[in-house]
Amino acid sequence: MSEKKHRAGFVNIIGNPNVGKSTLMNALVGEKLSIVTAKAQTTRHRIMGIVNGEDYQIVYSDTPGILKPSYRLQQNMMNFVDTAIGDADIILYVTDVVEQGDKNADYIAKLRDILCPVILVINKIDISTQEQVHQLMDWWHEQLPQAIIYPASAREKFNLENIFDAIIGHLPVAPAWYDKDVFTDKNLRFFASEIIREKILLNYSQEIPYSCEVAIEEFKEGAERYDISAVIYVIRESQKGILIGKGGSALKKVGTQARIDMEDFFQKKVFLRLFVKTDPDWRENKKELRRFGYEY
Repeated sequence: MSEKKHRAGFVNIIGNPNVGKSTLMNALVGEKLSIVTAKAQTTRHRIMGIVNGEDYQIVYSDTPGILKPSYRLQQNMMNFVDTAIGDADIILYVTDVVEQGDKNADYIAKLRDILCPVILVINKIDISTQEQVHQLMDWWHEQLPQAIIYPASAREKFNLENIFDAIIGHLPVAPAWYDKDVFTDKNLRFFASEIIREKILLNYSQEIPYSCEVAIEEFKEGAERYDISAVIYVIRESQKGILIGKGGSALKKVGTQARIDMEDFFQKKVFLRLFVKTDPDWRENKKELRRFGYEY
């Protein structure tokens, strides 16, 4: 009896903001790697989550939501998306039952011409009707005739097994790209900064979250705990005051929430210090964007 061939490849997740790409990847990976909030532009980086089996390795890649860039940071975010389309073995295109299907039609046009398999996920069917879902499936089949279409609910984990099976079936025969005990390409400092940024997204409204970036200045690994110092950068002095809050109360709340999540994620005690600084042009400054991991 012949030995089963090993399959491995890059499954890149793309789609518009707020359709549930990060929720889907976290569910497929079984780890909370991408931050999830109701706000657009939650994901800024390209984040890999790796799932290993005896005869397969799936390298998932979550990407920022597709948008029309307003400043250099957003342009670099869209560069991550374009790169993901170009180097995928499988594209996982995520839409949902709410958005207009023809939003950012130029990316749909790109998918029509792509050579690799396209798996299209219609997410959030738990807030829709069966009739609406069937109509959407028919509409998407007309737009992307080559795509394999699955209705799903990433939040309720509905139909994910069938999506997983389709991914395995379309992976190329190849050796593993990463060691089998690796589950992401990001380090602990990255996840510390993302956890803090998630709490900013959850606790502040309007422009505050989109004006912030988090830099981990110190990450000391002790036997009993991690000592972490982080700087939150904002673009205006007035935002600094809002972020800190009266008597430091708002920043303390963010720090407490972030520390609790870090301890759960790292499985170790965390001592966290937060500072706030103003950097008016960090979203446009090439040097600063490189420091934050947006320029290569």
